Amino acid sequence: MAAGKEIRGKIKSVENTKKITKAMEMVAASKMRKAQDRMRAARPYSEKIRNIAANLGKANPEYVHPFMKVNDAKTAGVIVITTDKGLCGGMNTNVLRAVTTKLRELQNAGVSTEAVAIGNKGLGFLNRVGAKVVSHVTGLGDTPHLDKLIGPVKVLLDAYAEGKINAVYLSYTKFINTMKQESVVEQLLPLSSAQMEADKTEHGWDYIYEPDAQSVIDELLVRYVESLIYQAVAENMASEQSARMVAMKAATDNAGSVIGELKLVYNKTRQAAITKELSEIVAGAAAV
Repeated sequence: MAAGKEIRGKIKSVENTKKITKAMEMVAASKMRKAQDRMRAARPYSEKIRNIAANLGKANPEYVHPFMKVNDAKTAGVIVITTDKGLCGGMNTNVLRAVTTKLRELQNAGVSTEAVAIGNKGLGFLNRVGAKVVSHVTGLGDTPHLDKLIGPVKVLLDAYAEGKINAVYLSYTKFINTMKQESVVEQLLPLSSAQMEADKTEHGWDYIYEPDAQSVIDELLVRYVESLIYQAVAENMASEQSARMVAMKAATDNAGSVIGELKLVYNKTRQAAITKELSEIVAGAAAV
């Protein structure tokens, strides 16, 4: 029964793996709800600050913020948002494939790139492909904090304001629903007129500025861009937990199927051994 003992060992191993994947699925399901609530809670702030910034821009057409100007530099910036941990299906692979396509397009157009990595997986990928990583942040945990994101991202924002880069792209995994997440690469800077379009209202807005309109617009647009980045990180984290829950559920189901197949093989092997022993006993009795 050496073969039977080996199969029992495999069954025990797969059962232990199944327990781990089931536990990870339940943890991801719990974190997914919190991540989705955090993501949805950040949306009203982004919408409101966009409307205010758009109305301010219309009220002061003579002033154009650097974030809305088009630069002629031959360098572009890319912010890559991935996860710190794996075991979340093909989520990171999909977003990194989209980043690779974008980097190739920029390279073919004769534009060099500078990258900011948010997440350990993206940082490792950018280092492997030889991209120029100007800053990075890892270990964000389950709750993103804006103060941790501002420093690394500010490197590209300041470079754009100074005219050193011509565009900033933001790549992340957009949360659609629990079963579907979409990898996107969006243009963050320069801010397009479509992005800064204010919601239609029945009346116009007029503001009293303190200290002056330029200072208010400068501060607001920086906060708006930071809110876009925070929203992308929140969407990515919600996508991560959803993808991990689905991946762990699939792994648990597959483990159950493997256990069923191994038990069937074990029972057949055991039955064959018993039949062989009975045949030997009958043959021995007949010989006597």
